[in-house]
Amino acid sequence: MKKMIIAMLALLPSLVMASGDAVKLDKAAYDLTDKASLQRGLTTFMNYCFGCHSTQYQRYNRVAEDLGIPEDLMKENIIFNGAKMGDLMKNAVSDKEAAKWFGAPPPDLTLVARVRGADWLYTYLHSFYVDPSRPTGVNNLLFPSVAMPHVLEPLQGTPRLHYATEVVNGEEVKVPHSIVSDGNGELSPEEYDQTVLDLVNFLVYSGEPVQLERERLGFWVLGFIVIFFILTVLLKKEYWRDVH
Repeated sequence: MKKMIIAMLALLPSLVMASGDAVKLDKAAYDLTDKASLQRGLTTFMNYCFGCHSTQYQRYNRVAEDLGIPEDLMKENIIFNGAKMGDLMKNAVSDKEAAKWFGAPPPDLTLVARVRGADWLYTYLHSFYVDPSRPTGVNNLLFPSVAMPHVLEPLQGTPRLHYATEVVNGEEVKVPHSIVSDGNGELSPEEYDQTVLDLVNFLVYSGEPVQLERERLGFWVLGFIVIFFILTVLLKKEYWRDVH
């Protein structure tokens, strides 16, 4: 519980900054029933995010079971740090070392989708652009002055911010309009978009692995309430018939 509170507190500064975002969020059309998407999202996370970010409130065996991944394939293709199937998904970077290298430990991402929302994550991963003034060489339109590098740049290519001219108070000003890749990435724009969506899908699952089960049980609970209500009304009528 203590570690979870610390992880949530680490996200508070970014939450405060995000509260004033003027960027319109794109809709993340994720699907928790699409296991192929979840498997691809897990692969992307482990290859591009896990070096800095953990999902330390998940276990490898639970993820493998939920996503339909055989244990031998999980060990061969997903577990890179010698962890066991029953271990929590922690990377090898300690908080002390991460704070020394990055100024602050990268936040755990187990609950990031529940804190931020899927649309925010989806938009955020599409909002990186080249900015030579930043230490990492990139900035983010949704999260200005972000410390995180654009780890998916090899897939997307070099993203550049394009401006449009608008008239404000009688004067022409340049405002951010769109972010377009130079096309030198490994994926096409459509493929990159799907990769981001898969990653968001996995992070949404990570935040609440039992969401589908909870929703399924919810229908049964509502059905029980309806039946119980009907029986209660009939019992009331029968009782008052004898009273009168």
